[in-house]
Amino acid sequence: MAKTSTRTYSRYSRDAARLLGLMIRTARIERKLTVEELAERAGVSRGLIYRAEEGDMGCAIGAVFELATIVGVPLFTPDQVSMTLHTANAEKTLSLMPRSVYHSKKVVNDDF
Repeated sequence: MAKTSTRTYSRYSRDAARLLGLMIRTARIERKLTVEELAERAGVSRGLIYRAEEGDMGCAIGAVFELATIVGVPLFTPDQVSMTLHTANAEKTLSLMPRSVYHSKKVVNDDF
């Protein structure tokens, strides 16, 4: 059974997905890849390619990242060495932070 409710996204998120989709489509066309060829290389359906290129927020992020990688769209940094360095720094920073965030339940003493 299909979901009846739709998730809402911020305008910034929708614009970012649209931009990434346009970048994927542009790179695909520049590399003279058809939708069918890209779908076969990525192991996804043609419909997913069309949806990703339109910026559909319902596409799996892993699939969209793979499409971007195949056609040569840089996601965060242009090279693997920088990506590895940024990942290591992020992991180091996270290791210094608490695993969970808890809101303290402060009891207010209003008994005067």
